[in-house]
Amino acid sequence: MKRYFSLSVLIIFVVIGSINVHAKDYTKYGIEKDIPGECSYAAIDAKDYSGRTLNIITHAVPVMGEPTALHAKQFEELTGAKVNVVHVPFGDLFQRIMIPFQTGQNAYDVLFYGSLWIGDFNQYLAPVPEKYRNTKSMQEVTKNYRDVATWGDVMVQFPVDGDRHYLKYRTDVFDNPKMQEKYKKDTGKELRVPTTWEEYNEVALYFTGWDWDGDGEPNYGTAEVAKRDDLMFSAFISRAAPYAKNPHVKGGFFFDLETMEPLINTPGWVRGLELFVEAQKAFPPGGNNFGLGDEIFSFGGGQTLMSYSWDDAFIQAMQKDSPIRNKVAAAPLPGAAKVWNRKAGKWEEFDPPNRAPYITWGWTSAVSKMSKNKDMAFDYLCFFSNQANTLHDLQIGRFGVNPYRRTHFDPNFWIEKLGWDKNTATTYVETLSGMDDSKNRVFDLRVPGVGQFMSSLAAGVSKALAGQETPQKALDGVAEEWRQTVDRIGKDRVRAAYANVVALEDNKK
Repeated sequence: MKRYFSLSVLIIFVVIGSINVHAKDYTKYGIEKDIPGECSYAAIDAKDYSGRTLNIITHAVPVMGEPTALHAKQFEELTGAKVNVVHVPFGDLFQRIMIPFQTGQNAYDVLFYGSLWIGDFNQYLAPVPEKYRNTKSMQEVTKNYRDVATWGDVMVQFPVDGDRHYLKYRTDVFDNPKMQEKYKKDTGKELRVPTTWEEYNEVALYFTGWDWDGDGEPNYGTAEVAKRDDLMFSAFISRAAPYAKNPHVKGGFFFDLETMEPLINTPGWVRGLELFVEAQKAFPPGGNNFGLGDEIFSFGGGQTLMSYSWDDAFIQAMQKDSPIRNKVAAAPLPGAAKVWNRKAGKWEEFDPPNRAPYITWGWTSAVSKMSKNKDMAFDYLCFFSNQANTLHDLQIGRFGVNPYRRTHFDPNFWIEKLGWDKNTATTYVETLSGMDDSKNRVFDLRVPGVGQFMSSLAAGVSKALAGQETPQKALDGVAEEWRQTVDRIGKDRVRAAYANVVALEDNKK
C-alpha cells in the first residue's frame, strides 16, 4: 500500500532546505538500483491507484509470464492498485484474447502476446499515447522493434522485448584443438562454425551420441523447437529463409504480393524442410517433441552442441550456476550456397552463402481499447519496461526478455555487470545488432488470420518430420490450405496487411 509522510515531517523538509534528502532504496525489489526516468520506481511510487483494479493476461510461467507477475506485484506495492494476472499456455493465448474482443467484453486492460498477431488485434488496441512514445526508454528502442510495434503509422503495441533467431554454439568444442584434430581426421574437413544449414547438419550429426564434454553423459548435436504446437513454425522459417529469401527478388517471401499466391511450397522452402527432416538424426532423445522450454534447457544445460532459436537458451547457458557459462558464443544463422530465384525459376549460387536474418515474432504488450483504466495500464507497461527492470530481466534466461534497445548492445554491460567473457559478449552483441543492418531480413507474416496460417504450416511440417509425407507433398498441402484461408478472409484484406511486412523486408520503411 501507499506510504505517506506526516505533515510535520514535510514541514521539516521544507524548512531545513540544506538537508541532503536521500532517495528511497528500492533494491529490495531485486534491482541493483533505481534508474531515474519517467516510469522509474520512484516515479511509480508517487502514483496512487488505491481502490482500482488492473486485469492482465499473459503467457504461462516462466517465459514472459514470470516477469509479468513479478512486476505486477511490485506495481501493487508501489501504487496501492490491485493487479490480477491470468497466465495462459501459448496454444490458447490467441483465443483467450480474441474472443473477448469479438464479443465486446472488457476482459483485460493489459495484454502480453506474440507480436505477429498485430494483424488480428490492431483494431482493438489503444494507440500508445505520445508521452510514452517520447520517453527516453522508448526512444532507445531500435528501428526494427518500433516497426514491429506499429500498424500503418500508429504505434499500438508497447515494446517490451526484441526477438530474433541466431546460432548458439559451444566454444569449448569448436575452439578445442583436440576436437578440431579429431574432426579433421574423421571427416576430412575443418571444424568451423557452420555457414550453411548443410554444414550445420553435418557437424551436429558428428557430435551426436557420445560424451564429448567429459561429464559422463552422452551429448548431442542440436536442440531445436520441433513440437507442432509450440513455436515449431518459427524454427522451420529460420531453416528455410536463406534458401527462399533471395536478395535479388522483391515483393514477398510468404506470398507473391501481387497475386497473393503462396510461395510456401516453392523449391527454397522445400529445401529448408528437407534439411529440417534430416536434422532429426542429431536430436537428443525426445527431441522430436521439444518445445521452446526444452530447447532452452537442452542447450543451456550443456546437453547439445548447438541451437538457433531465441535468446533464452543463450542466456540460460550464461547463468552463474551453468556448467557451460562462458563456454558459448553467438553467430548469424547459417545461410545457403544455393538460393531459389522465383522470378527466374532457377537456383542461384552465392559465395559467400546467402544470409536471411529472421526477425522472428517477439513478445509484445498492448492496452485494450475497451479498458477503463488506460492511464494505469500504460503506467504499468512503462514500469514493466523501465531501465532498471529491463536490465534485471535481460539477465534471466527463462524470462524471455531479450535486447531491444540500443543501450542493450554495449558489450561492457554484459562483461562488467554479468561477468561474461569478452568473446562471448562481443559475439552476442555483434550478432544481434548486425541483424538490424541486414538488407535481406525476414519478418513474420503479421496478417489477419496469421494463427491459421501458422497452424497449417506447423501441421504440414509435422507430417514431413514424422515421415508421413515428403517435404514437397507436405508443403503442397500447406499451400492449398493457405489459398483457402486467403479466400475466406479476403484477398484484398490479407494483401493490404501483407504489404506492411513486404515493406519491412524490402527496406522501404
